[in-house]
Amino acid sequence: MRQIKDHLYQQVARVGKALASPKRLELLELLCQGEKAVELLAEQAAISVKLASAHLKALREARLVETRRDGKYILYRLASDGVADLWVALRSQAEERLVELQLALKGLVEQPEQLEELDREMILARARTGEVVILDVRPQEEFAAAHLPFARSLPVAELGRRLKEISKDTPVVAYCRGPFCLMARDAVELLRKKGYRAQHLQDGVAEWRANGFPIEA
Repeated sequence: MRQIKDHLYQQVARVGKALASPKRLELLELLCQGEKAVELLAEQAAISVKLASAHLKALREARLVETRRDGKYILYRLASDGVADLWVALRSQAEERLVELQLALKGLVEQPEQLEELDREMILARARTGEVVILDVRPQEEFAAAHLPFARSLPVAELGRRLKEISKDTPVVAYCRGPFCLMARDAVELLRKKGYRAQHLQDGVAEWRANGFPIEA
């Protein structure tokens, strides 16, 4: 009986071991945005393709990610929505319990109030009636994979030259990949400097869905 119990815990520990790497966690967060090739994952995580492949192999061995071939490319994706939920739960617990993480998050923005949690139901209701504009400032291919209801795709890299597409009469809520992502922060800072009423939504699509709200694709 002891051997059986040890084996059970060892199997669960495989998942814990796979998650025990900052870069693997970042790769999971990137895959929460949609399917990606290893080359793109390496670029976005600021590591070599060789190292990204090694990390992805560990995640695949723990059955957290899956692959498919598309021509000459191998595309990676999360094994299920449950893996995204696992990432959100792990990050949320870390943020709740680690003062160091809380301070680091506040240090990401010039105005810490930008990190105040916005009411999801209110945002959804106001977006439905056109009282607020939800901006998805991630790359367009991530928006195409999944996005918040009523959101508009306006990648942060294009925001500066496309400001005229946004009315200053309507408040703006910008989001990107989640609390650790800096794209929404940069977008909000730019919008505020240009006279827009803008707020930073901490949620990415994974956080939004994990809290029981719909996403679109």
